Amino acid sequence: MRLARSSSTPELVTEGAVIPTGSVSLALSRSIGGGVHEDLDVVNHGATAVSFILEIAIRSDFADLFEVKSGSIVRRGRISTSWSGKHARLTTEYQRSDFHRKIVANVREFDSKPVYGNGRLSFALELQPGGMWHTCVLYDLGDGIELSKAPSACIADSGDSESSQRLNQWRSGLPDLVTSNGEFYHFYRQSVEDMAALRLPTGESVDDGLTFVPAAGVPWFVALFGRDSLIVSLQNAMVDPHFARGTLEVLAKHQASERDDYRDAEPGKIMHELRRGELAHFKSIPHTPYYGTADATILYLIVLHSAWRASGDVRLLKRYMPVAEKCLTWIDRYGDRDGDGFQEYETRSSAGYENQGWKDAGEAVVYPDGSLVKGPKALCELQGYVYDAWLRMAHVFDALGDAERATELRDKAYVLFQRFNEVFWDEPSGYYAFSLDGEKKPVLSVASNPGHCLWSGIVPPERAARVVKRLLEPDMWSGWGIRTLSSANPSFNPHSYQNGSVWPHDNAIIAEGFRRYGFAAEASRVARDISRSSGYFVSHQMPELYSGLQREPTNFPVQYIGANVPQGWAAGSSFSLLQSMLGFQHDAPAGKVYIDPILPDWLPDIIVTGLPAGDQRLDVRFWRDGEATKWEVIRGNADTMVQRSFAMANERWF
Repeated sequence: MRLARSSSTPELVTEGAVIPTGSVSLALSRSIGGGVHEDLDVVNHGATAVSFILEIAIRSDFADLFEVKSGSIVRRGRISTSWSGKHARLTTEYQRSDFHRKIVANVREFDSKPVYGNGRLSFALELQPGGMWHTCVLYDLGDGIELSKAPSACIADSGDSESSQRLNQWRSGLPDLVTSNGEFYHFYRQSVEDMAALRLPTGESVDDGLTFVPAAGVPWFVALFGRDSLIVSLQNAMVDPHFARGTLEVLAKHQASERDDYRDAEPGKIMHELRRGELAHFKSIPHTPYYGTADATILYLIVLHSAWRASGDVRLLKRYMPVAEKCLTWIDRYGDRDGDGFQEYETRSSAGYENQGWKDAGEAVVYPDGSLVKGPKALCELQGYVYDAWLRMAHVFDALGDAERATELRDKAYVLFQRFNEVFWDEPSGYYAFSLDGEKKPVLSVASNPGHCLWSGIVPPERAARVVKRLLEPDMWSGWGIRTLSSANPSFNPHSYQNGSVWPHDNAIIAEGFRRYGFAAEASRVARDISRSSGYFVSHQMPELYSGLQREPTNFPVQYIGANVPQGWAAGSSFSLLQSMLGFQHDAPAGKVYIDPILPDWLPDIIVTGLPAGDQRLDVRFWRDGEATKWEVIRGNADTMVQRSFAMANERWF
């Protein structure tokens, strides 16, 4: 990741003279990879020579990120600092019992020798008119075992570095996009950049290739997550189907093997979040890892199937089938806590999460009167995920020659389909219950969650239109996207985290659900909302979420305070939306890619170059011809791509 910022100075009063406003500029550039490489460049734009002291304040409190986010920081260990003038090196260390952290700041390429004192690095600068000064500070980060080195090359010289070459190689492997709609083009391109920045190397090699897993977001979630990594892998299925391999591999290694109530762990469960900070080290928080997620275990199965469909590699199935079998067992034994056939959750941990679906804020699940729902809670989308996972795994067992297991899972999916539509459907409102509460009563609050049920296919075709219509009513549809919660609910707050805000990834999943049931125009409307919203953020960089205010001619989307930017599934939403508009589906086992493009009038033409299709890449042109969308393969084997309806609610689409 590379960052740069520059500014001119205000008026500076020095011992020798007054330096006029704007006559000196300072550019600060950072390259992040292991550690941090920081370049400082000063230029004298004035007509006379200048001299002044440039100081860099460096302090490290080593606060745990959970304490930083809460605003309550308690120092429990000892901090020590040492300066080596000979080596121009500042070392700051934190020690608490066996927990150790270290930052080593190495000053390099300096024209004037640095001096350290009073917590500051000082440089005496003398610049002639047009004169330039440069130095760089390399911050190496240590955990008591390893020291992660900062990139050695300055920003200006980093293009040929190994990390840059890997980054460029990854970017070049992703499809490129050409379209007359500059808004969507920039949204897509920035999503590619964000996804590149969020890649974490797993340290594992699968099929002779280094694998990556997506970090959830910057600054709060630069860590391994279960749900986030799995959803991002699904979003990347069209543009980088191999992205899922790293996620499958690293989450498999952290699959729970025993029950641990403090961490909400149960045998076979896929983790939620792994932290390595001070609080986790001393077990003050359960994130070692923490397993408080009701959906990651189910989504693991969906991603496994998706990765196989994209690659056609049966070895992938065989590698992860032991993990998948444990996931299937967990769904039956622990996901369904009371044996009623539905998935429900409730924390057993003294430090656990009250809510364990994707809406995991403590106040996110509410009754129609705005009060908090008491658990255990059976969210509607969890049932859809299980239905989808069972059907996908039935397809997997067919491929592996186990027809008996395949039939068993299809039968279970059919029973769940019937039960779900009996219990969760509310005929008067024409909508599904948000959840079942602890007494198994339907929670009839209007929320975005039933849109995920369209995505999973658990909604009967005859009900789909009513669900779509309800999601697009004014209380849910803001004009900048579909809200998480109806504005008619007493707990609605457009600026809240999950009680009325708009989440791009939530909208992208809903748009795919719309397309699955044949509502292409409605899917395109959602895509237009999200694409249009991206234009109001710097560089079209989509934040994790933004306010659910009603769109008016005089307002615009407002980023949630504290939102992660970049954020994994917000960036990936552009890929999901593109997939829904192109009606794209992998079928590598059959050597095919299925498409059913319906471009809206606001996106009349697209050329996708380097589209993954099994073991080859295709360049494909799509364009509107009147109300119809036409397409042609302009490079690659045209027989690989087949037109096939994306609206498959009436059949098992695999």
